[in-house]
Amino acid sequence: MKKYEVFIIEEAEIDLLEIHNYISIHDSKQKADIVITSLEETCLELEILPNRGRIVPELRLIDITSFLEIIHKPFRIIYQIIDNLVYIHAVLDSRRDLEELLYNRLLKM
Repeated sequence: MKKYEVFIIEEAEIDLLEIHNYISIHDSKQKADIVITSLEETCLELEILPNRGRIVPELRLIDITSFLEIIHKPFRIIYQIIDNLVYIHAVLDSRRDLEELLYNRLLKM
């Protein structure tokens, strides 16, 4: 089985930090640590079978199919596969209105 290398880019690292801060404030640091560890593990699991994700629906509407996502409720991990590299571009709370955020972040590349 082909193994991919996963990179969490700076914007996604900032997403993780913001999620951690939010959970720390509204719940506990311990809970925030658990959630972030779980999200990071899910990201790294993309080393194997990264194509299992689905095309991001908001981007499919404008014919952009190069970004995939996996769900780690309530979060969406949005990534791109280039050769045997996986780039995590965003880790976002799916309860937010993400359409404009996705367009601005992913289409500026």
